[in-house]
Amino acid sequence: MINLLHIDASPRGDRSHSRKMTREFVETWQQFHPQDRVIYRDIGRNPIPHVTEAWIAAAFTPPEERSPKMQEALRISDELVDELLATDIYVMSVPMYNWSVTSGFKAYIDNIVRIDRTWAYIPDENPEFPYKPLVQGKKMFVIASRGDGGFAPGERNHQRDLQIPLIKEVFGMLGITDITFITVENDEYGGQKLTDSLAAARSRISELVAA
Repeated sequence: MINLLHIDASPRGDRSHSRKMTREFVETWQQFHPQDRVIYRDIGRNPIPHVTEAWIAAAFTPPEERSPKMQEALRISDELVDELLATDIYVMSVPMYNWSVTSGFKAYIDNIVRIDRTWAYIPDENPEFPYKPLVQGKKMFVIASRGDGGFAPGERNHQRDLQIPLIKEVFGMLGITDITFITVENDEYGGQKLTDSLAAARSRISELVAA
């Protein structure tokens, strides 16, 4: 049995295309793999707390030296990290906001990038890149929705895409490098452009799950 973590990051409800596509992905997955366990977390409508000074102090204190208040400051973060480590496949809906990710998804990232839990600092091994990934053997699928189009290499908005590069860099630092992106574009335009993008996303989902 495989554990699949389904995360929705959009604050929108029924109007969210990233939510719809991610739900379709998971439903299709369950048809092919009914024995797998799905864990669901909605960080768009149930936001993760942002990092605070108390969080930082606790995270950089050795576990055996943390006070009860420090342990409480990291309680949600510990829960998210435990969930991440216990899961084999991640399916995440991540809409683009102002060329990057939502603040809610950034808060999620900040809570799971934890020293000595998801990454380690080992300058002696590689002074040029002293960060050692601790999350191995995982697979990630990201439904990345955008209001505009033209984000592919060479297209008019390529240099404005801070969404996919951020996800690749952060999760790659943790050791999650097997990431597949499925994009839904032209949300703000609607009409045929959006219809074609949604159809292409559904076709891609079917191919990926079947494979």
